[in-house]
Amino acid sequence: MNEMSEELAGILDLPKIELHTHYEGAAPPAFIRGLAQEKNVDISKVFNADGSYAFKDFVHFLSVYEAATTVLKSPEDFKRLGLAILEEAASNGVIYMESFISPDFCGGGDVDAWRDYLAAMEEAATEAERDFGITSRGIVTCIRHFGPEQAKTAALCAAETAGGFITGFGMGGDENQGNQRDFAYSYDMAREAGLKLTTHAGEWRGPQEVRDAVNDLRVERIGHGVRAAEDAALVDELAEKGVVLEVCPGSNVVLGVYPDWKSHPIDVLRRAGVKVTVSTDDPPFFHTNMRNEYLNLANTFGWDAEVFTEIAKASANAAFCDEDTRTQILKKLEA
Repeated sequence: MNEMSEELAGILDLPKIELHTHYEGAAPPAFIRGLAQEKNVDISKVFNADGSYAFKDFVHFLSVYEAATTVLKSPEDFKRLGLAILEEAASNGVIYMESFISPDFCGGGDVDAWRDYLAAMEEAATEAERDFGITSRGIVTCIRHFGPEQAKTAALCAAETAGGFITGFGMGGDENQGNQRDFAYSYDMAREAGLKLTTHAGEWRGPQEVRDAVNDLRVERIGHGVRAAEDAALVDELAEKGVVLEVCPGSNVVLGVYPDWKSHPIDVLRRAGVKVTVSTDDPPFFHTNMRNEYLNLANTFGWDAEVFTEIAKASANAAFCDEDTRTQILKKLEA
C-alpha cells in the first residue's frame, strides 16, 4: 500500500456523524423485499432486475419510496428496520446519526399509534447503541406534498413526544409544492415544544427557497441548501448567521441536481465560511454510504483528514441532541 492509499484509508476509517438520513429511505432493498415476501405483498415494480431500487427522477423516486414503505406495517417492522440501518451506518464508522421519521408512515398520524411505533424505534436505538456503538436520535418530519393541514398532525405527534429520542422537527417531500411559510403553524408548534428545527430547501428550488426557510420558519439547519451557492449575498448571510447545511453530495449527483461531483458546490460553500455537514440522505437508493461519500469528497476536492475532522466536529456541534450526548460524541472524535 503506498503512502497516498494509506492516507485515504485513514480518512475512510475516521469516526463520522450523519445528520440527514430518512429512516425508511435507508432501508436496504433486501430488507424491503424480505418483508414483502413475509407479508405476501407484490412490490416488484419498486426494484430493478439487479434488486436495487428503480426510479427515473426525483418525483418518481418519491413514489417508489412511498411504495416501498407500504410493507412497513407495524412497530415491530420499524424496530427491525432501525436495527438494520443503524448496523449498516455503524459499519461505515458512523458514531452518531439523526434520522427523519414521519408519523404519516408510522400509524398514519394518529398520536397513540405513533407512540407505539416510536417506542419500537427507541428500542432499536438502545439496542444498536449497546451492540454497534452508534448513538441515534429522531427528527419528526412532515411531508411537504401532503400539505400544510397534514403537517399539523405530524407536528402534534412531535410535540406530544418531544424529548429523549425525539429532538427535532423537519420537513421533507416535494420541494416544488407550496411554500415554506405555508408550514409556519406546524413549526411554531414544534418550536414551543422545545424541538430543534430543520427543513429541506435549496435542492430543487433556488436560493430564495433557502432564504425563505431561514426567514419564514426560523430554522437553524437546512436540509441540502446547496442552491444557496448561486447567491453570494445569501452565502455570506448563512455564514454570518451560522446556519448549518445538511449536505448530501451523492444524492445530489444521482438525482441530477448537479451533473457530477466536480460541479457540486460543497467545497465552495465550505471555503466561504458556511457550516456544511456530510450525509447520505437515502443511501441504498443512491448507491452510497458514508465511506463512499468521504471517498468521493477526498478524491474530488482533495480534502484531508483535518478537513473531515473539522466537518465532523461541526456536525457534532450542530446535532439536535442534549449537551451530555454532544460531549460524549466530541470526546470520541478527539480520540
